[in-house]
Amino acid sequence: MESRSRAGVTTAGKHPVRTAAQVVGAVFVLVGVLGFIPGITSNYDTLQFAGHESEAKLLGLFQVSILHNLVHLAFGVAGLALARTVSGARAYLIAGGAVYLVLWLYGLVIDHGSGANFVPVNNADNWLHLFLGLGMIALGLALTRGRTDRR
Repeated sequence: MESRSRAGVTTAGKHPVRTAAQVVGAVFVLVGVLGFIPGITSNYDTLQFAGHESEAKLLGLFQVSILHNLVHLAFGVAGLALARTVSGARAYLIAGGAVYLVLWLYGLVIDHGSGANFVPVNNADNWLHLFLGLGMIALGLALTRGRTDRR
């Protein structure tokens, strides 16, 4: 049985959607930090604040910049904060998933060599954004399906 504090935060019997949002948030924080570590991020010497000119690649695959890493950190911290409640965790997963689907579409339509690619993204990022978007939405919906308690 879940117990709640005065702030409505579940303190025991944590809901699965809260756990999922915490895991996703923690992974984003980790990815944001790893993007600043030479060796884990290849071509680290080319890391720029923003723009497609940054050739730094997390794990040698995903194009990153300082802005991109900061966005990952902020998105992760938001997930950890919103995971305090079932409704917050659900909203984080579904809305965050929708944002990643929009980023996937954006990455498909922009010229990766143009100023529009300011975050920056590459083809590996695009595929990751698609799977993240679909996965986060699926988690948010599946883990709260048929439940009336959304606090």
